This record gives sequence, structure tokens and C-alpha cells, in this order.
Amino acid sequence: MLSAMAAIQLAENEWELPRSGAMRVPGRVFASAKLFDAIRDDPCLAQVTNVACLPGIVEASIAMPDIHWGYGFPIGGVAAFDPKEGGVISPGGVGFDINCGVRLLSVRGVRPKKAREHRGELAKALLQAIPAGAGRAGAIKLKAHELDQVGKQGAAWAVARKYGEPEDLARTEERGCASWAEPRHVSADARIRGAPQLGTLGSGNHFLELQTVAEVFDEPAARALGLELGGLTVLIHTGSRGFGHQVCDDFLARMQGASKRYGIELPEGPNWRQLCSAPFDSDEGQAYFGAMGAAMNYAFANRQVITHRVRSVLRAAFDDGVRAEVVYDVCHNIAKLERHVVDGVERELVVHRKGATRAFGPGHPDVPAAYRELGQPVLVPGDMGRYSYVLLGTSAAEQRTFGSCCHGAGRVLSRTKARELARGRDIGRELAQQGISLQAAGRATVEEEISEAYKDVADVIEVVVRAGLAKPVAKLKPFAVVKG
Repeated sequence: MLSAMAAIQLAENEWELPRSGAMRVPGRVFASAKLFDAIRDDPCLAQVTNVACLPGIVEASIAMPDIHWGYGFPIGGVAAFDPKEGGVISPGGVGFDINCGVRLLSVRGVRPKKAREHRGELAKALLQAIPAGAGRAGAIKLKAHELDQVGKQGAAWAVARKYGEPEDLARTEERGCASWAEPRHVSADARIRGAPQLGTLGSGNHFLELQTVAEVFDEPAARALGLELGGLTVLIHTGSRGFGHQVCDDFLARMQGASKRYGIELPEGPNWRQLCSAPFDSDEGQAYFGAMGAAMNYAFANRQVITHRVRSVLRAAFDDGVRAEVVYDVCHNIAKLERHVVDGVERELVVHRKGATRAFGPGHPDVPAAYRELGQPVLVPGDMGRYSYVLLGTSAAEQRTFGSCCHGAGRVLSRTKARELARGRDIGRELAQQGISLQAAGRATVEEEISEAYKDVADVIEVVVRAGLAKPVAKLKPFAVVKG
């Protein structure tokens, strides 16, 4: 497979991995020289070129500056496939945590200084109200027919049961519902795992943060989003929990046979199974698309229930008049049918975003009416010791990345190496010295999630801004963190 040393620098923050061997399109990596040098020998670049070999891929196999090694597709990968040209859908192009995503709330009715003074109590109350940790169950126990309803209705299911307000849906990607979802394609194992987990945070890189708006780059845009300098925000980062993980697991097994049956040649190597795929229009492809949509909807409902719990905690701590309004809710780890222009022709494509965020520009019909003149909000969390960003999508992103942007900072250390680096340290105390209160369900996750395990998200943001894929609006700094 192509060596990264053969990469061609197209622009200040854009690199090409030229076609070779079985590649149907080139690879395209958005990164600064500093970030690209750090991954020159990383297997994630080989994954970019492997994805470029899959049937029906159009234009390029794309990677964002937060790229790192993933299962099959790299995390930070974007690829679009044309069903009319045999384009595939791949579970490895979505990932195990289907619709892992981020929801941002803007909080009114409480003084930021007062909230920071009570950050320890708030973090404890949030961890108590929102179960966190691997495999943790919540207070909602879904019966079989209710799980089907969640899989079909998404966040609207939660809102109808008073876990939120109708206005929340208007500021959620897809209005919180993948309309193509088909829960009948979800296995019994996935149902068993999902039934007790709605309204839970999970573990790994999932988190809930209380933050202040530390810097504003575009005041009119910030105002339109309900953000102001020094104001309070809440960032919720979680997905479809065990439900989505099992959907991915089930279809990885099923797609291995499908790849052979449909004559899909996968790149050679020990991890070939991770790229198993099926034509989008095949029975297997449609079954996965429907089950993945159900998992997407589970994740939307999960973040909606957590939003309700956050509101309850804030009102109990301060006043019934406290308001926590949804700014936006974005997906990572999804595959969708979208219309994009390729070679001057509009085509319907299956766009995979794995560890990448949709970033449509001003005027796009899928951007909520309240934000249509601005562009879609793009929410990019960093690590628990630094900061996160709010951006806006651009028309350039639509033209160059199928309307996609980065989704986070991107790991630079494996979980094992992060734990080794954290051994003997008191991470909670280190964060406290920075004015950040930490509450976590377990020490292992905290050690895996130390700041040193991630790129500085500011470096990632600089790339997408300078490349024209997004416009900066605000920087958010945490003062209370809840982890699994």
C-alpha cells in the first residue's frame, strides 16, 4: 500500500495520497504540516487508502485533521459512495458507537460565578442523576414495543414523554429522527443490551461538561446561537450505547459473507474483515441501513433524556426559572443518503462520516431555519482539561468534503499508553488545580482520557478554519466534568 512519503501537499492544510494499486480515487487529508508529520508512519493513512479501494466511492477518501486509527475506516474519515455505480455501505465506515454525537445547551437564569463556586456539588449531582460507566443501566426500562418506538421515533419519543420540549427537536440534526430506520432489522441481542440503557452516559471518551464561554470570535453569530462571553453552557457527548455497538457487531459478521457473495475485493492484510461491505441497494445493505437508523434514533433519544436530567439538576440546584436551551445536536458515526454535486452533476450518495461532523453551509435546506443564514453549527469537543469549540459549516465544505468537518481533538496515545502515563498521578487533583471539578464512575476511564492522550484541539480547529471548512464562533472552557 502507498507510503505516506509519497503524499503530495496540495495546499497549506491539504495533502493528497495519489491513486495506486486498487485505489479507485485518491486519498485527501486535511492537516497542517505539523499534524501530518505526526501521522506519516501511522496506520491510519493506510486506512485512508484502503477505503479508496471500495466499490462506488466518488471523488476521494477524505480524512479530517483529528484522524487516528479506527476499526476499518480511520476515525476522522469521510467517504461517499454512489449506489447507481455499485456503491457500498460499510459498518466499519460508521463504527461501533453509532451516532455518537454532541449536544450543546446554553444556560440562562444562573450567574456563571455562582455555578463555578458550586461546581463540585453540581458534578456530583449530575453523576447521580445520569448513570455513567461501561454497561451501566438507567431508570428507564424499555419494553420490547417501547424499544421499537424509540428506534423509529428517536428524540421525539422522549419529548412526547416529557423528557424535553418540542423546540429541542428543531435544533437537532435530522430533527432527532432518522426517517429510514427499521427496528425490525435489529437483533435480539441488541434489544437486550439497549432496553436498560436509555438516559445513560457510558464510558470511554463520553462525557458531560459544564463550561463557560471563554472566547467569542464572531459576536453576531454567537448571539444568534444563544452564546455570550462568560455565559454558561453544557456539552453532552454520548451515543447509542450497547444497542448501537451490538448492531455494528451483528452486521460486521453478516457483511463478511456479503462481501464474498457480491464479489467485493477487499484490501489485503490482517484487518481486511474490518472493511466488509455490501452494495447499498442489496438486502444486506438495506438491512444494515435500517438497523443503523434505529441505533441513530436510540442515540438521539438518549441525549434528549440526558438533557432533561441536566435541566432537572440545574433547577434543583438553583431555581425553577433556570433555562437550558438546545443550541444544536450533531451526529458523528453515521451513514446517510445525501445529495451532493460531483463533477458538476448532483448525485444521491451514501455519505459515511466516522468521527466526522456534518457541516453544511449557509442556505442549505437541512440547516434549521433559525440558523440557515449562518450555516450549520459544528460542535467540536476537546479533552477534559482544555477547551471545546463552536464553529459554523461553510459552502466550501459542501464542495470539498461532502459538507463535513472534524469532530474532536483526535487521540495520539492508545488507551494502554495513556494509562501508563497516568500511573501514580492524581488526575482529579491536577484538574482541580485548573479550576475543574471531576466526577467519574471509575479511575480507569479517567486515566485513559488524560489531556496528553489527545491532540490539542486548537491545532485541529486551525486547520479546518484555514482550509475554509468551518468558521469559528466561540471557545468553551470546562469547569465541571462527568466521566464514565
